[in-house]
Amino acid sequence: MLRTVTAGIEQRALHTPFRISRGARTAIDLAVVSIVQDGVTGRGEGSVTARYGESVESVTEQLRAAEAAIAEGAGREDLRSLMAPGSARNAVDSALWDLEMKLGSVPPPIAVVPVHTALTLGINTPEAMAAAARKIRGAAIVKVKVDGNEPEACLRAIRPEVPGSRLVVDANEAWTMAQVEALQPMLAELEVEFLEQPLPAAEDAALEGFRGLVPTCADESCHVTADLDRLASRYQMVNIKLDKTGGLTEALDLLAGARARGLGVMVGCMISTSLAIAAAFRVAVQADCADLDGPLWLAEDRPGGIRMGEQGLMYPPEAGFWGR
Repeated sequence: MLRTVTAGIEQRALHTPFRISRGARTAIDLAVVSIVQDGVTGRGEGSVTARYGESVESVTEQLRAAEAAIAEGAGREDLRSLMAPGSARNAVDSALWDLEMKLGSVPPPIAVVPVHTALTLGINTPEAMAAAARKIRGAAIVKVKVDGNEPEACLRAIRPEVPGSRLVVDANEAWTMAQVEALQPMLAELEVEFLEQPLPAAEDAALEGFRGLVPTCADESCHVTADLDRLASRYQMVNIKLDKTGGLTEALDLLAGARARGLGVMVGCMISTSLAIAAAFRVAVQADCADLDGPLWLAEDRPGGIRMGEQGLMYPPEAGFWGR
């Protein structure tokens, strides 16, 4: 088996600053991998994430360390011992999936159909967030980023602007347990479907046995299948992101493990191009909620990528783009 592997870092600009509780971003760094075998090219992408200790330098080092093994025929299961979960492994795993499906050595894991994705509102003043919500009125799912300052004011300003939408609130680790408890009646009143990662991951033991008026979803606390035993008594849902699991291979295991424990499943993404979203679609079609609007924040996506319809309906990339 002869393979040619190309791996590196690519930077892409955002058209609008993306603000969450940890700060704002105007550009992203992507790990991009191409693997050529028998004249067929598999491509994959991961988003370098500082929250999980990643940097361009550390991800580049991981890619370089894996290149020789991949060129010599290492497969997706081999990655579990070769690379830690993260954006570098995600990019390689995704490229291998793409390659294998195009070569016909594995079938697509599940039929790919359009899914409704959440449209995200970044943190701003209540007035500005209400104005932004007005522009996406009619969206099937709206995800609202909040921090510890004025979350109730922001949510009360937004809800009337998206009356028919499923509403998801994401605190990105910015709340205290006192806030989680005190804000439950408001969350229920505004018909919030679930609350995502309210506490810092290192402090979520405070959620042990807690059952709020709305479900709580683990994001930063949930990376791989082995986390589920710890999380099942703290959360009612998990957010599966391929950059946390280290790719689709582990993500499908995490999905099965979550279902076996009776947990709800959200599939999310970092800001990325459609190359990363194409792989996440394989989980999204089996999830309870999808949040895959990462490419919509970019100044420019990859040609042939996802397409958006009404109400946040996202269509998968064109045939030949990834896995088909």
